[in-house]
Amino acid sequence: MALGAWLKLLLLSAIWGASFLFIRIGVTELGPAWLMFLRVTFAALFLLGGAIYLKKALIGSAPLKHFIILGGINTALPFLLYGFAATELAASLMSVLNATAPLWSTLLLAIWQRSMPRGAALGGLITGFCGVVLLAGVESLSLSEEGLWALAAGLGAAICYAFASIYTKASNHGNAYSNAHGCMWAASAWLLPTLLFAAPPEAMPSSGTLAAVVTLGVLCSGVAYLLYFRLIDEVGATSALTVTFLIPVFGILWGALFLGEHIGWHTLVGTAIILLGTAISTGSIPRLRRLAGERI
Repeated sequence: MALGAWLKLLLLSAIWGASFLFIRIGVTELGPAWLMFLRVTFAALFLLGGAIYLKKALIGSAPLKHFIILGGINTALPFLLYGFAATELAASLMSVLNATAPLWSTLLLAIWQRSMPRGAALGGLITGFCGVVLLAGVESLSLSEEGLWALAAGLGAAICYAFASIYTKASNHGNAYSNAHGCMWAASAWLLPTLLFAAPPEAMPSSGTLAAVVTLGVLCSGVAYLLYFRLIDEVGATSALTVTFLIPVFGILWGALFLGEHIGWHTLVGTAIILLGTAISTGSIPRLRRLAGERI
């Protein structure tokens, strides 16, 4: 992999890892529903401007039903769940829970195909879920009942991403940019009714909260998608998925640096076990070795 591609990969990992930091900042004043509605709306507007500037098709040939489904399971629901989780959980913990998505995808695909993984894939799946049990088990000892629900919400968000991954591969509709753009508008439509059940902010949000919301929408959603698609064009979708293994590293780092989050031994050990299991179950270890061994 060329130096430029590695830099894009690290930058993308840093941006997506920071999204959990900004969620923690924004949810305090806005609440999950308002925060995520504003996030996807800013992202949709940014991607709309990008499509116009880059002269890309705004939606593409995919049917409206496709974007409604994708916007629901890939964006609206997981974003809302992470917003709820952020009311109780640390940003670092949420970034680790997010990294379990490939494990859930492997498990759900096996259930759908009625064919359990074998050999290394099964071993990786068991290893990864052992990491989840360790991390969730130790965390649950210090969490309130609300915290346990937040932990379940974080895992639920990762499961949503797993469903979305399977659906996207099976549907084969539209290109990456059109999917991202249509997905954000559909997510805005999904989240709009939730505002009826969420109390609006009692006062004008602080400048820090407003900056976090705009950054979440423009940088962590809009720019990150563009960067990801550029990376796919350069190195392919398989190599670009290496970002999965780097997001928790940055999520833990940003949480410790900017929010003063304590990083316990169970977070580091659980993260390592989850990522190892993910790498084994998805067949990523040979690819990671190859990428690491390539000359820059």
